[in-house]
Amino acid sequence: MGCCNRRCGLIAGAVVGAVVAILGGILIPVGKIIIEGTVEKEAVIEPGTTAYDNWVSAGAAVYRQFWLFDLKNPLEVLHYGAVPVVVEKGPYTYRTRYLPKENITFHSNNTVAFLLPMGAIFEPLMSVGSEEDNITSLNLAVAGAYALVPKLLHSVLENLIKSTNSSLFQRRTVKEMLWGYSDPILKETVGLFSPYNGTYDGYYNVFNGKDDISKVSKIERWRGETKLPFWEDEYCDMINGTDASSFPPFVDKTKPLYLFSSDICRSVSASYEATVNLKGIDVYRFSLLPSTLASPVDNPDNKCFCKNLETSKNCTMAGVLDIGSCQDGRPIFISLPHFLHGSPHLREDVLGLNPDEEHHKTFFDVEPLTGFTLHFAKRIQVNMMYGPSNVITVLKKVKDYTLFPLVWLNETAMLDDETAQMFQDEIISNVNLLEIIQKVLLGVGVGIFVVCLVSYCVVRKRCNQSKFV
Repeated sequence: MGCCNRRCGLIAGAVVGAVVAILGGILIPVGKIIIEGTVEKEAVIEPGTTAYDNWVSAGAAVYRQFWLFDLKNPLEVLHYGAVPVVVEKGPYTYRTRYLPKENITFHSNNTVAFLLPMGAIFEPLMSVGSEEDNITSLNLAVAGAYALVPKLLHSVLENLIKSTNSSLFQRRTVKEMLWGYSDPILKETVGLFSPYNGTYDGYYNVFNGKDDISKVSKIERWRGETKLPFWEDEYCDMINGTDASSFPPFVDKTKPLYLFSSDICRSVSASYEATVNLKGIDVYRFSLLPSTLASPVDNPDNKCFCKNLETSKNCTMAGVLDIGSCQDGRPIFISLPHFLHGSPHLREDVLGLNPDEEHHKTFFDVEPLTGFTLHFAKRIQVNMMYGPSNVITVLKKVKDYTLFPLVWLNETAMLDDETAQMFQDEIISNVNLLEIIQKVLLGVGVGIFVVCLVSYCVVRKRCNQSKFV
């Protein structure tokens, strides 16, 4: 009778262990469904959700750091055709993206439209000097007019340059170069980012994710159009992905993330680089590949971005993007800072540049469950091109087309400690707790089942042996 009771008890224990293990196993898909359901609900862009609160205005402070290139040998370049030598000066830091989105309008096709107001506030404590610091740089009007004015009219441009006592290079303050100054040639305000304060980017139309969470934040229209008007090509004119402030949840690191940047007038993709820990949160780091700005020789997809065979050396120049088509024809070229991943001749035509992958690449740290971008560094360089002329005096010593670096910027933001703690408490901790419960139930259940099963076999063997004694 004792053997029977012990065996029955062990069988019951094994059954209980199996049930506990099964419960732990069931919690894995059930827990996943619960978590995904919560994330999907909170990721929708509509009033009352976590995503909406962070979407209306940036949850973290966004800064733009500027490094301007100071020309050290302007007279040698002008009079003897010497190679320009530059030294970067910065950072000069401004707070941006501090204004909430405006004219937010929800549409029946599950999109939401908005305008993104632009503004910049100087942060002296985060800067190397004052906005009134002086630098020697390219004369924006001279370089712009050289490209826009037909060669037959270069004599007119020569007279304008002489009559205004202008030259190929100029001495300006940081504030003037960035935000504008009254130019004597054009008789209007000229600046690298002029006008900026008080202007808007957009309209944007993005999917709110209510009917399909895999489309949330993806741009449906920009300035009322579903494609760009700049490149005259179906591929290059595509508007892909989000604005990079967030992506659809449940990010798959094996697939690229797509984003559109109005700063460079095109869409690009970013690929998974590594998993990094950001203030206790595991995030996927995505970065731009070197192929993004590769020449069409190495990346045929970029063929439609090559607009000028002469200045691009028959479309063989790598590392730069001619955005003149979206800048009213002005000779503006975008690159990574210090011509990172650019053709070697770019750093030979202008000396003093030292590209560094770690400091000059663009990356986004994305929390994979929610798709929220928790840290990013968008780094681009603005360049202008000038070339030789037999008519314009200040260009007579120029031997070939030269891409002159004006400024590089790092637009960056990182979630603060308070937000990181809240993120951990409300999302990460709940996920981790559920995983712990799953593992404990599964482990304890399997353990009880195995111990009871082994004990049952031992007891049964002993009881069988005792019958023959």
